[in-house]
Amino acid sequence: MNLESRAGVAGETVSRVALTPDAVALLHQLVAEHGRLMFHQSGGCCDGSTPMCYPAGQFRTGQADVLLGTFTLPDVAGDDAELEFWMSREQFETWKHTHLTVDAIDGRGGGFSLEAPEGKRFLIRSDLM
Repeated sequence: MNLESRAGVAGETVSRVALTPDAVALLHQLVAEHGRLMFHQSGGCCDGSTPMCYPAGQFRTGQADVLLGTFTLPDVAGDDAELEFWMSREQFETWKHTHLTVDAIDGRGGGFSLEAPEGKRFLIRSDLM
């Protein structure tokens, strides 16, 4: 069963993003190694459809970004870990009618995303809302 986020967009009550069990398992591993994490998905040319995973706060967000949702990852090092999922506002305008599901698959991660050395990568699957 997928883990749904708490709504992050102002005025919304429905989740816009979820994590598959495989994504949660990989995030548990990454949290144990790196501490609190965050996702950011840009509208860039190379990895625009790839969510990038960073230590929380390492990628600076601002007015050009939208918080899509916040997850609570249970039982990570005996504590619940909060994880935010951000998207560039420009990308959000294109994808605002979709629900995103973050999955983890075998393969090389994108750019500076934390899963790259693990031989895994995060992948977005989308459905119309």
